[in-house]
Amino acid sequence: MSDLDEAIELNRAALLHCSPSHSDQSLSLNNLALSLQDRFLQRSIMSDLDEAIELFRAALWLLPLCHSVRLMSLNNLACSLQDRFLQRGIMSDLDEAIELLRAALWLLPLCHSVRLMSLNNLASSLQDRFLQRGIMSDLDEAIELLRAALLLCPPSHSDQSLSLNNLALSLQDRFLQRGIMSDFDEAIELLRAALWLLPLRHSVRSMSLHNLACSLQDRFLQRGIMSDLDEAIGLHRAALELLPPHHPKRSTCLRNLADSLKNRFRRRRIISDLDEAIELLRAALLLCPPGHSDRPTSLNDLALSLRDRFLQRGIMSDLDEAIELHRAALELLPPHHSNRSMFLRDLALSLQDGFLQRGIMSDLDEAIELNRAATRSIMSDLDEAIELNRAALLLCPPSHSDRPASLNNLAVSLRDRFLQRGIMSDLDEAIELLRAALLLCPPSHSDRPASLINLAASLRDRFLQRGIMSDIDEAIELLRAALPLFPPGHSHRYESLGGLASSLRGRFLQRSIMSDLDEAIELNRAALLLCPPSHSNRSMSLNNLAVSLRDRFLQRGIMSDLDEAIELLRAALELLPPHHSNRSMFLNGLALSLEDRFRQRGVQSDLDETFSLYSQLSHLSHAVSREDLRAAKSWATSADILNHDSALLAYKTALKLLEQRVAVLSPSSRHFDVIREAVSSLATDAFSCSVRHGALTTAVELVEQGRAVFWTQLARFSTPLDELSVSGDTGTALAEEFKRLSFHLRSVFDQSTEDQSLQIRQLTMQWDDIVSRIRMLCGFSRFLLPPLFSDLQKAAEDGPVIILNASQYSCDALIIHSTEDPVHVPLDVTQADVSELSSEFQLLAEQFGSSDHQHKLVGVLRKLWNDIVDPVVQALRESNICPGSRIWWCPTAEFTLLPLHAAGLYEKKKKKNNLSHIYISSYTPTLATLIRARQRVSRDASSQHFVAIGQANPERGKGLRCVSPELAVVARYLAPVVSFTSLEEGNATVEGAIDALNHNQWLHLACHGMPNRQQPFESSFAMRDGPLMIKDIIRSNWQNPEFAFLSACHTTVGDEKSPDESIHLAAAMQFCGFRSVIGSMWSVDDEVARQVVSAFYCNLIDDSTRLDCTRAAVALHKAVKSLRNKIPLEQQIVFVHIEAGTELQNGTARPFTRYYCAEIWKKMNTPANVRYINNACETLSMTHQTANFVQPMV
Repeated sequence: MSDLDEAIELNRAALLHCSPSHSDQSLSLNNLALSLQDRFLQRSIMSDLDEAIELFRAALWLLPLCHSVRLMSLNNLACSLQDRFLQRGIMSDLDEAIELLRAALWLLPLCHSVRLMSLNNLASSLQDRFLQRGIMSDLDEAIELLRAALLLCPPSHSDQSLSLNNLALSLQDRFLQRGIMSDFDEAIELLRAALWLLPLRHSVRSMSLHNLACSLQDRFLQRGIMSDLDEAIGLHRAALELLPPHHPKRSTCLRNLADSLKNRFRRRRIISDLDEAIELLRAALLLCPPGHSDRPTSLNDLALSLRDRFLQRGIMSDLDEAIELHRAALELLPPHHSNRSMFLRDLALSLQDGFLQRGIMSDLDEAIELNRAATRSIMSDLDEAIELNRAALLLCPPSHSDRPASLNNLAVSLRDRFLQRGIMSDLDEAIELLRAALLLCPPSHSDRPASLINLAASLRDRFLQRGIMSDIDEAIELLRAALPLFPPGHSHRYESLGGLASSLRGRFLQRSIMSDLDEAIELNRAALLLCPPSHSNRSMSLNNLAVSLRDRFLQRGIMSDLDEAIELLRAALELLPPHHSNRSMFLNGLALSLEDRFRQRGVQSDLDETFSLYSQLSHLSHAVSREDLRAAKSWATSADILNHDSALLAYKTALKLLEQRVAVLSPSSRHFDVIREAVSSLATDAFSCSVRHGALTTAVELVEQGRAVFWTQLARFSTPLDELSVSGDTGTALAEEFKRLSFHLRSVFDQSTEDQSLQIRQLTMQWDDIVSRIRMLCGFSRFLLPPLFSDLQKAAEDGPVIILNASQYSCDALIIHSTEDPVHVPLDVTQADVSELSSEFQLLAEQFGSSDHQHKLVGVLRKLWNDIVDPVVQALRESNICPGSRIWWCPTAEFTLLPLHAAGLYEKKKKKNNLSHIYISSYTPTLATLIRARQRVSRDASSQHFVAIGQANPERGKGLRCVSPELAVVARYLAPVVSFTSLEEGNATVEGAIDALNHNQWLHLACHGMPNRQQPFESSFAMRDGPLMIKDIIRSNWQNPEFAFLSACHTTVGDEKSPDESIHLAAAMQFCGFRSVIGSMWSVDDEVARQVVSAFYCNLIDDSTRLDCTRAAVALHKAVKSLRNKIPLEQQIVFVHIEAGTELQNGTARPFTRYYCAEIWKKMNTPANVRYINNACETLSMTHQTANFVQPMV
């Protein structure tokens, strides 16, 4: 038996000899309790502690209130209860201990020798309770008690340093809760004082140095003051020198010093700091042998630092070592470890860097899989967190003290999932939970500031999604309520000021309430005061205030606001390095402000500075961001309006940046909003500017570069690479490298929030290098470059192409000929006139089918003829384009919505003044698409496969009675000459249609067309089981498609906000490879469609028994002519032909040459014109097809 065991037995025996009334009963109880407590501390036997507590209670109960040993008895019981709380976590033990310690403290006079200990004990218990319940009053009381304890420790007192340290740690805890910087500042000063009291070789000096260093480092992260970081590094070094090589805290100290050095490296870019950090992390790793709990983190930290050094110096051995360390760290983590997702992403980034240096595809493949695993891990963790938070909430009834925290935790998880997946129901639920949490947090509650901010942030998220003004109104009120809870000196006051200012400005932009803007300006001023010159947020804070001041100038015209905005923006721009992601945004803001001042005061230096700033955009060397493109568009607009000589350069720069921006976006529907915003009126304004400067070929190049961007992007990532892949081994290798690198760059852009990150800049350099190497190959010098006019001119080889351009500056037509310069036809209309005519026609088209619209339609077509088409026809005649020739319309902007092919006077005596009686019209969205259509030649000439798909009874929508008869007509004409398949009713499904098109080159589709002007990629054909959407069509990979007749409504109706992008059903078929497409501009009558289809196929098929899609335009022209007196006017002109050239014979086009046309045209005004034309055709051995070209003139 040990001495302690024997002492306990003796104390038990002594207690048995003390009757309850004995004067020593209390003392005996206390002695036995103390012995049991000592044994618990030795052996951790909980029954000893439980018995000791009961004995201490009994001893205390026997003592009167004024007894001399009551103080000791209160302290003994309190300490035992604290020990049991630490073992079992029972809050009632801690609550009782606190009350006992309060009672003990009350018994002590101010000068009592043990008052210092009693103050510290009570403060320690209150801190423990604060950590459990988060009640700020406990922490406040603990701080006051520690202040009182400090007053009892004069400078010479042995506990002075400890008291200073304890108070400092409590103030730091309060700073973390309330963010009051004065608490943090005081804590640092206390830690300094505590350190000063310790002799150089004191046993706790190292830890005191370390604590002060960590606090200074934290303050640096809050305020960005470099002197704090420098001092922290010096203290970390001193602390490390005092620790022996195998001290248990040495590894932590090494990592903390390394972390501080890396922070300084990030600010000052001194590479020696990074080198030293790496050596420190290597030393820390040696102190974490296999099996050590800190080894995974130590491995990962060293790997990250080595990767940082690789990015600076490019030494591959650093990257190789980083990858091996990342792998080792990952292997030590169990599957569901909280750090696993982060470690996966870190390894993936290093592997991506390795791929970019060496081009080893296995590195890239592994990186992609790791990123996928990390994302799955995050999402599965998030889903699990939500379910756990739901379970926790169920355990907290309405009156439970933890219910606000549980509501908030679940809400935050739901909002995180919304930000990942975009599920609005998650955000809605989060908002309701945060409302409930806020109701449970009264004004004095420690969680109220966070509840206010979280609810405001979620409401702003919802406002940005749905635009409901009540959400932003409520968010503003919540942010107002939160601001007083972040008083001056609070670490989060800057964010609180900025958030409220941003929300107020956002509401001003919606409602134009000046008081919102005034308040936003004052808040931005206050936020700027919190950002000293070296603060990382200063440049953005300067910009925010400047933008608000310019807004106010634009409303009130106060020049002092504009002057101040300019100075602020200059200061903001000076703080940014050349490649910073915000530079173009700040530059644009300053340029616009200088332009505003020039307009007011006419000072030339302001204008010179404006365009000097803008000219920097033509020399960008980094990946293009939205802000770069937005700034370039502002440059173009300003230069054009002010007639500055940089206007054309500005447009070229903007379109070049557009090209580069779109090149790294995946051509998918989800990026269309980015493209739509980027394109706007850029191309049409560039065309107008070029025309006004007499640069007609440049006008063609620029308008081509900036239209149908989405489709052009799709085409670029297919056809050119196919050609490259078959150009030899080098071409094949470069094609593979280009495709993979493009995919990787798009993936990084999709994930990144910093367009100018070092990783993206490096990827862009690699991508540019590959493109340059491809351009060095024979025949690929223009790879991914916008086509030159000499290339685009090929579009006119089979007939002139007329570009109709509508811009805010002018409306123009440009006629492209195959061998001559473009011909400019100025149009005496404005963009507003064209827009008004287009709107009038669209309203009229909605009424087609009613009785009284014929007269209105003719009125629109006459105006279209007089103002737009007739001047073009006159120019064509002057260019000797003879009647019956084919012409192609390439309209832009509002012109795309008008039936140009149907323009005319529609007078019985003047039929020659209807365009359809003069020329055969086709359409093309761009010149390049027309060229591509003609270049595509069927690779399988042995057989032709035709499928007719009809759906009269779709899942949604009314039935179509003539679909079956229409398909019967198609079968009657086509079945004898081609391999013919028909899909109807139950077989005409989405999957069935797509599968059929995989095996057929010719398509006739009869069904409902369902346009969607707001979400154009959801425009669709109605099949039996649902919609066949544009986004389904463009994912398909059909082989050698030739021709599609889309006998459905609205198949050429696209996005109302960006008509130049041509996102409609006919365009989707076109860009999926169909060389020739017939579609409709508005609703088609079911019976009329059957008649037109019958006449069309009758004229399409000739004696050769082979189908030729280049005959489609003429066949449609003849079909409509044959039905002219049988169907209403709007149904005569509803179908239009898109693309393809003239008929091919023996592989060679049969052009109606300019010379022969001119000879015929000379005779057109003679009485014998018809006889002369027929004779000329016969003399020149022209075919029946060519003679028909002039038939409408008879």
